[in-house]
Amino acid sequence: MALMITDECINCGACEPECPNDAISEGEEFFEIDPEKCTECVGYYDEPQCKEVCPVDEAIVQHPDYQESKEDLLKKKEALSKS
Repeated sequence: MALMITDECINCGACEPECPNDAISEGEEFFEIDPEKCTECVGYYDEPQCKEVCPVDEAIVQHPDYQESKEDLLKKKEALSKS
């Protein structure tokens, strides 16, 4: 499952440098996560690092349109590593 940043985001930017896939960027209103690059840090860390450093509890949540298994996320990580 990819993550997404909600409108609860306070634009602090703490999440952006933590993403090992460079999936987080500054959007027009708040930071955004590219679901094609988000692996929830599977294969890198035990927990999504963006959520670990985010000071707002509900700013980063599961993306409802991207329901992926751990195996799918590992495959995505491998594909991103090759590009």
